[in-house]
Amino acid sequence: MLARMNKEDLKSKKLPDTPGVYFFRGSRRKILYIGKATSLRGRVKSYFSNDLLRTRGQQLVKVIDDAKDIDFIKTDSVLEAFILEANLVKKYQPEGNTHLKDDKSFNYVVITAEEFPRVLFVRGNDLEKKLHEIKAKYLFGPYPHGLQFKAAMKIIRKLFPYFDTKYPIGTKMPERQKKHLVFNQQIGVYPDELNKKEYQRTIRNLALFLEGKKGRLIKRLESEMKKYAKNEEFEKADKIKRQIFALTHIQDVSLIKDEFRIPVANTTFRIEAYDVAHTSGKETVGVMTVVEGGEAKKSDYRKFKIKEDANNDVVALKEVLLRRLGHSEWSMPRLIVVDGGKAQVNVAKKTLEGLGYMIPVVGVTKDEKHRAKKIIGDRVFSGKYENEILLSNSEAHRFAISYHRNLRRKI
Repeated sequence: MLARMNKEDLKSKKLPDTPGVYFFRGSRRKILYIGKATSLRGRVKSYFSNDLLRTRGQQLVKVIDDAKDIDFIKTDSVLEAFILEANLVKKYQPEGNTHLKDDKSFNYVVITAEEFPRVLFVRGNDLEKKLHEIKAKYLFGPYPHGLQFKAAMKIIRKLFPYFDTKYPIGTKMPERQKKHLVFNQQIGVYPDELNKKEYQRTIRNLALFLEGKKGRLIKRLESEMKKYAKNEEFEKADKIKRQIFALTHIQDVSLIKDEFRIPVANTTFRIEAYDVAHTSGKETVGVMTVVEGGEAKKSDYRKFKIKEDANNDVVALKEVLLRRLGHSEWSMPRLIVVDGGKAQVNVAKKTLEGLGYMIPVVGVTKDEKHRAKKIIGDRVFSGKYENEILLSNSEAHRFAISYHRNLRRKI
């Protein structure tokens, strides 16, 4: 059994300044939490900041309190750390990674069992429906961190060009879809030729990479390269050589830029406000607005298309909050403002507490002309930050209505 290490011991444990995946272990070497990092040293060190409770909540504080050791696996790139983290969390399901079990808004990669397999991105709340519509050969995920998922798949597509068309390749499709297919082939997003044997090999290699088996994949490619060279198919051999080089020199700058990290404490008081807009349940949207230091910070505003029960504001608000909290790379607020009364405040509190966040919530009720009537919730904040609360709420209402109207114009 491991001897218990105190926080100073854990904090001072030597870790490399490289990408990888880290494990917090408890008694009997039980894995408590799994994460990934651009720098293992810097990432793990950030867990011992005094601001951990506010920025990440009680769940992570408990992980650190119960931790007796830290292990890690180095990877060659942030992209591989991203993939390895998802695979290991799915395998071990640590208690500290509960957000992956509960939130249905994370991403999956589904590879179809078709003559020309398509690679499709599916959100968790759409997964069951999608698996009934298509026959899947591979399923990978869940992958959190929406921005990083998109960046990761953009890099992977350069290594393994794939189709993600709405309709299966080779079947009858609308003229618009045909033009889309041809255009993406011309600009190099899709494979430029329909060679079934070559394309299926690409998909098998892509699956190996998503399984975290890069070493095995490179050995397979090296074997294919030698075979082509022996048969004097030098063009094909050179193509594989370039692919091997790309695999061993992955440039994941976009992933480093969007590194999932514990946010540092803001020097200004950050308030996030949320509102939902729809017309009789149609084109339902949600928004997030931000006020920092008494001023609107429009660069941090976010839009959300609602996917759940569109005619229920409380359910829509919960979806928005779950999706927002899946982005821990965004700065965390000191206060959350919701548009509405007790029902909205209560669902916001339960959603936050369910994910281990201890962030106060207030609500703004309205009169019959939709003017602010009363601030309900934490009285300490509602009194001290009344102007900021009302500003953030009015911005959220304006932003939600504007976004909703823009969507309706496109119908």
